[in-house]
Amino acid sequence: MEKGFILALDQSTSGTKTMIVDENGDIIVKASLEHGQHYPRPGWVEHDPVEIYENSKKLLADVLVKAKLEPGYIKALAITNQRETIVLWDKNTGLPVYNAIVWQCRRTSDMCEMFKKKDLEKTVNEKTGLLLDPYFSATKIKWILDNVEGVREKAEAGQILMGTIDSWLIWKLTGGVVHATDYTNASRTLLFNIRTLCWDKELIKLFGIYESMLPEIKYSDDIFGFTAENELFDASLPITGVIGDSQGALFGQNCFEAGMVKATYGTGSSIMMNIGSSYKEVGNGLVTSVAWGMNGKVEYAIEGIVHCSGDALKWVKDNLGLFQNFEEARNMVDSLESNEGVYLIPAFVGLGIPYWDSNARAAVVGMSRGTRKEHVVRAAIESTAYQIKDAIDTMTQEAGIKPKEIRVDGGPTRDAFLMQFQADMLDIPVKGAETAELSSMGSVYLAGLAVGIWDSKEEIKSLRKDCSTYTPEMDSLKRGELYQGWKVAVKRVLG
Repeated sequence: MEKGFILALDQSTSGTKTMIVDENGDIIVKASLEHGQHYPRPGWVEHDPVEIYENSKKLLADVLVKAKLEPGYIKALAITNQRETIVLWDKNTGLPVYNAIVWQCRRTSDMCEMFKKKDLEKTVNEKTGLLLDPYFSATKIKWILDNVEGVREKAEAGQILMGTIDSWLIWKLTGGVVHATDYTNASRTLLFNIRTLCWDKELIKLFGIYESMLPEIKYSDDIFGFTAENELFDASLPITGVIGDSQGALFGQNCFEAGMVKATYGTGSSIMMNIGSSYKEVGNGLVTSVAWGMNGKVEYAIEGIVHCSGDALKWVKDNLGLFQNFEEARNMVDSLESNEGVYLIPAFVGLGIPYWDSNARAAVVGMSRGTRKEHVVRAAIESTAYQIKDAIDTMTQEAGIKPKEIRVDGGPTRDAFLMQFQADMLDIPVKGAETAELSSMGSVYLAGLAVGIWDSKEEIKSLRKDCSTYTPEMDSLKRGELYQGWKVAVKRVLG
């Protein structure tokens, strides 16, 4: 084992985190900043790519100062990112031509419906493993080309580049030298052929996009390039360990064998199962993606996507003002013996697996005259567990494998009530890790393997530190009644 540290950048939906990890897999320092969320119209969600980049630079410098480390001790910069969010920028000026359109944004729902009416959904699904849905990147790219003045003409002339957030950060950090992405991020764009493992010319043409815009695709453990010395700090660091955040969490959770499952809890949630080295076609709202690319080959995963999980409780706090801080929310939940039939369906941007209804809208269902704000808060928390049960049940049915446990990560996993309720709903153990930053750790492990800090997956497994395990306690009758209530409530909001 070579001694050294990995510098990690985790660019997520709500903010950016940076950290430094040592050869024992311990986080020695970390920092974070939130960025603005822009909602120009109902259902539209945008981020400012320049703000994201400036925050990233500041945070990377901050953790180096806090750790009191010279850049020479850092062996690599690892990057993990929110995946389907897309940026288009002018390669001459280095400036975005429009805000980043976020994975949550539903502005291209009508465009997706138009493509479906042309019977193109089957073609897209067979080539990409994904659904023809606004969640994914291609229709967002087309929207910018079609709606932002002068951009299509510049793209035709080869002046416009596109990429998911990893590509944008890599391009900026290398001083405009490297335009690249990894297999996991490419596999979320609707432009990547998951069978041939390359950009698909038919899909590029179908969505009205230009090949000159597309980044080069690399394995997560490739050296993508080097940080420009004037862009970050005096030293030039290799950039490696590039992976989409959900796949990063799968790797960080050591889900290295087929059938292992993790759930990442955040603004939305991603439930992902490793299915090994062979591509598998799935249905019922599941998608297939590249789990990771390393050592010159790829492995696959199936995924269930929940559009709104942790964001439901944030909405109750920020928009309804029902509580001031999350400790208060926990006390409110503890004051109740049950939800008393109240369910919150957080379909603020439609519903994901297994419904995939972009027209569904949020609702609180089952209120009576005796309903209090505590019931709404509890319903918001419980909605995450119900949606993840929807996903796991669908995954078990499609893959033919019932998970023995589910490994969990993300900020909401610190909520003991939610985790116990999740174990009760799934009727399998829920196992947390000591660190909540599993997406970052996945990218760190891949970077460490690339530069020789660790030698194998087995060595990485030895670094894992389990935190809490929640085992099911609820009887099957009560579980069935609660879940049936959820299904009935969901039917009320489906378009």
